[in-house]
Amino acid sequence: TPVNDNTWEDEVLKSSVPVLVDFWAPWCGPCRMIAPLIDELAGEYEGKMKAVKLNTDESPGVATEYGIRSIPTCMVFKGGEKIDTIIGAVPKSTLVSTIEKYLD
Repeated sequence: TPVNDNTWEDEVLKSSVPVLVDFWAPWCGPCRMIAPLIDELAGEYEGKMKAVKLNTDESPGVATEYGIRSIPTCMVFKGGEKIDTIIGAVPKSTLVSTIEKYLD
């Protein structure tokens, strides 16, 4: 699910389940490598976790607020708070082990 500066609060901060946010941009090669993994995780964890994507070119406000300096960066939010960060195009297993820590 794409999110932007306008939908960020409702989709991420007010979410009742943990949210994995993929900060990306169209020109970023490694971002294109990790994108299918995010989609897979969204399906596998449906109902337990939400996965969203934020285009840093279109929504620089949120990216700046959270100090995104390199992409892809994935962040995990729970209860409106950032609780973890994964920088770079990492293997799916790394994303899974991070997500699993925060599921109820």
